[in-house]
Amino acid sequence: MTARNPPSAATRDQVPRSGALAQQPLIDVGDSWFRRYAVDIPSVRLVCLPHAGGTAGMFHDWYELLAPGIEVLAVQYPGRQDRLGEQPPRSLEELADEIAGRLLPYLDVPVSLFGHSMGASVAYEVARRLEDWYPQALNHLYVSGRSAPGHELAGTAHPVSDDDLADWTVAAGEPGSHLYRDPELRDLLLPSLRGDLTLLDAYKPAEVIRLKAPITAFGGTADPGCTPEDLATWAEVTASGFGLQVFEGNHFYLVPHAAAVTAEISSRSIIHDAPSFQSEAPSLQSPERQHTTTAPPGKELKNDRASMP
Repeated sequence: MTARNPPSAATRDQVPRSGALAQQPLIDVGDSWFRRYAVDIPSVRLVCLPHAGGTAGMFHDWYELLAPGIEVLAVQYPGRQDRLGEQPPRSLEELADEIAGRLLPYLDVPVSLFGHSMGASVAYEVARRLEDWYPQALNHLYVSGRSAPGHELAGTAHPVSDDDLADWTVAAGEPGSHLYRDPELRDLLLPSLRGDLTLLDAYKPAEVIRLKAPITAFGGTADPGCTPEDLATWAEVTASGFGLQVFEGNHFYLVPHAAAVTAEISSRSIIHDAPSFQSEAPSLQSPERQHTTTAPPGKELKNDRASMP
């Protein structure tokens, strides 16, 4: 997969406005990267990014649970299900480049991001790019089941053998993990899981940038890989408000608590309370904002936003 710049702003002219959305099918799969659960007149789009080995189907029921006007745009990573034959990205940053660039046609309304586990790291990187490329677009970042960049557990080792990796997935409580017990299905499922874990293990951002958007972190009380203290580290990654919600359960607490999680997201999705994106927010490690993102075509990054290799 080749890293990409965001598409030309002229693409906005091709975007159906909210009045036309009622004519679209309930689930729009026109773009292989997204599953769009179209609503009549959206006020905000919630871009949902799944865990390692996960799929867009993780968020299939959310459109029924969220407040009216919140449209779900669930991300389908390459290398699984209908994208089984596609090559995976070479890095988590490249994955974020691709997703952020492809979001332009959906920015006729503000967007929020929700990422679970690996998806939380991807969502953070997508958020950085949105704030660089389209400064008014991002409304809120929601993260789940993972600590903030720079606070990941060092030396985390994942199982090597197929049997051990399947057992590890089942023990984590992932929905549908019983499918890893089927030898034929396991051969189809394990490559995408291994690929995602490889991206995650290699993800070591050279610099952690404070976002202008507010962040809300969610987690489970019995998640051994992400404690409430781990979730609290996301407060360091925002120059705006921070919220923390913990629910009973393990790493996949959000399945039994989907109604409560979506209710919390709905309550924080009032657009007139969205923060201003005009002021610069300092880096956690430098007075300058140094980004790994690429400037959109025809638009140079500001001088205080030097790109890093």
